[in-house]
Amino acid sequence: MTEQQLIDLINELVKQPHESEWVEFKLNFHSPEEIGERISSLSNGACIHNQSVGYLVFGVEDQTHIIKGTSFKAKSQKKGGEDLEHWLTCRLNPKIDITVYEFDYDVNRHISLYVIPAAKNQPVEFLHQSYIRIGSITKKLNEYPEKQAKIWKKDTVPFEKEIAMDNLSAADITKYLSTETYFDLMKVPYPSTQQGVIDKFLEEGLVVKNSGYAITKLGALLFAKQLKEFESVARKSIRVIVYKGKNKVETEREQIGGRGYAIGFEGLMTWINGQLPANEEIGKAFRNESRMYPEIAVRELVANALIHQDLTEKGFPMVEIFSDRIEISNAGTPLVTPDRFIDAYLSRNEKLADVMRRMGFCEEKGSGLDKVILNIELYQLPPLNVIVAESRTRITMYSYKILLDLDRKEKVRACYQHACLKYVSNEKMTNQSLRDRFKIADHNYAVASRIIRDALTEGFIKEDDPESKSRKYAAYIPFWA
Repeated sequence: MTEQQLIDLINELVKQPHESEWVEFKLNFHSPEEIGERISSLSNGACIHNQSVGYLVFGVEDQTHIIKGTSFKAKSQKKGGEDLEHWLTCRLNPKIDITVYEFDYDVNRHISLYVIPAAKNQPVEFLHQSYIRIGSITKKLNEYPEKQAKIWKKDTVPFEKEIAMDNLSAADITKYLSTETYFDLMKVPYPSTQQGVIDKFLEEGLVVKNSGYAITKLGALLFAKQLKEFESVARKSIRVIVYKGKNKVETEREQIGGRGYAIGFEGLMTWINGQLPANEEIGKAFRNESRMYPEIAVRELVANALIHQDLTEKGFPMVEIFSDRIEISNAGTPLVTPDRFIDAYLSRNEKLADVMRRMGFCEEKGSGLDKVILNIELYQLPPLNVIVAESRTRITMYSYKILLDLDRKEKVRACYQHACLKYVSNEKMTNQSLRDRFKIADHNYAVASRIIRDALTEGFIKEDDPESKSRKYAAYIPFWA
């Protein structure tokens, strides 16, 4: 990796909500033995969590994730006259190919970084003992037999590359997959020969060649004519449920996607939008009988639920429509803290995300949620709410409320999301911009000032120029900027 790539990597890692079983931050070196134990634990943790590598970063404070720099020189550190890197590698079993980087984050902050391959087929031991991280604590792996068993049983092939159906002929590929859909959505001519179709699907990783042909789970998820024919991914069909009222007591109708995501996505979005209520004219931004929710926002959130779901977890993407809100959820907890969704990008399913973006189902990396928030503001809706619980991530978009009906938390969250939107647009939030967002009359500027003050108190935003004495021209940015 280049120095800029390493800096970008650190910037992405510190956006995580906390240390994990595959990422650890430290400020300075304590002992070679401690590093060896951490390497074992991070390699094993990366395996369990389907990460290709784990990271041990020196120069970042573990609680705050503030990049402070370190005096530790990982590549030149010795252990009894022996290079530490060699000393560590010789005491790992099996020996894994650790990569060590040293670089300057800036002129004042030096970083040392260990990139640690995930364990494969068996736990990685250090001095005959294997380790795992539980929260932020390193423990002996044998104290957690369920985690130990996951490594021994682990299929090291990523979910997208796993086989969904094997021992197929070339004709079977076109029987089970809608190959025409791929070429239509990619806007390229359909090949004149069957082999030309197969070659393109091989290139994309949708099909692999063994003794015959095999359809990967990626191929089935995207292009299956009938998902139920692929037992291993059938349960990943998206479900849409429409409820009567504000709770789940009475279901009005339900739709379960039966085809691959690429084939069924446009039809799914048409059906979802057909279930959403129309809105009365509200303020300046609406016409009579406009949609209650912006279609571009619904589309982006549904696509994100498909792309960012944890495919190894039980559960399926789901859209639930209530009279006052729409909830979009998927299995798994996010790799990025919800407060950083608008500016950060990490995906478990890179190939799935790549193909869906190239087919036009969602925005390029990092440009989706800003459009969601922009359209929510245009429609004068309450802020998005993200809840992570019970191994699921749920995003809720609410129907219109007047400002007086928003509670304090909603106002603060809306203020924070507005500040984020302005920041990623290379602008700054001001009292005026927040008044525009809420449609607050100019003479009621004190209302916006109160919301800004509450957001400052809660730590969601900060002043762009703390030294400025002018309140009239004060500007604000997100806490992480």
